Amino acid sequence: MRKIVIAQQFCGPPNSGNGGYVCGVLAKDLDGPATSVLRARVPLDVDLNLDHAEGAVMITDADGGLIGRGGPGDAATLPVPPAPLGLAAAQAAGERYPGHKDRMHPICFTCGPERAEGDGLRVFPGQVEGAPEGQVACVWTPDAAFADPEGLMPTEVVWAALDCPGYFAWVVKEGRHGALLGTMTGEVLRRPRAGEPTIVLAWPLVREGRKETAGVALFSADGELMARAHQIWITTAPAFPAKAETAAA
Repeated sequence: MRKIVIAQQFCGPPNSGNGGYVCGVLAKDLDGPATSVLRARVPLDVDLNLDHAEGAVMITDADGGLIGRGGPGDAATLPVPPAPLGLAAAQAAGERYPGHKDRMHPICFTCGPERAEGDGLRVFPGQVEGAPEGQVACVWTPDAAFADPEGLMPTEVVWAALDCPGYFAWVVKEGRHGALLGTMTGEVLRRPRAGEPTIVLAWPLVREGRKETAGVALFSADGELMARAHQIWITTAPAFPAKAETAAA
């Protein structure tokens, strides 16, 4: 067991850790696809416990309360992404990012427009022109401030970049705000280099009551799949009827 701190810089909501980033912390020492499940709010700027036991990774608070758990993921869960976009199409989609007009998560590490370059990731996904409703994309060029000594993005930063686009896929599709990341299954095939333009793509999968699932992928500028994930979001707004709905994949 060792101590870790999720710094305020890596917030999602103002008083909690960014879901994708924390899921990535849980997954980064696991080989292959990994599944991370968040069980409670992630406190910021305090000592937390990170423990490896029987193939699992757990984050607990000072009282031993479980915050999150990571373990091997099922590759069959990972979604098959739509065809990758070119940089120009992804850039155009990013200009339609809902957060440019509405104040949603202004200081989120991933999608907050009030975060400066090198402080936040500034991942701003918007509707892809001509694609099914809810298929969103943008260009993400990782800043050198986040790079490891080899100039590559750490796994937890890649997972963070994949976080909010899945949320905005459902915001665009259904026009409703308010959801928390519960479970994320992902794999990183190649970590991007600092300064390397990449394309983030997300799309809604299935909605059942308060549970919404989304697929998200990271591509290089020439269409190489670099990372992908399956997400389960729990809505905080009033629930839809229990009938399941499958969105275009």
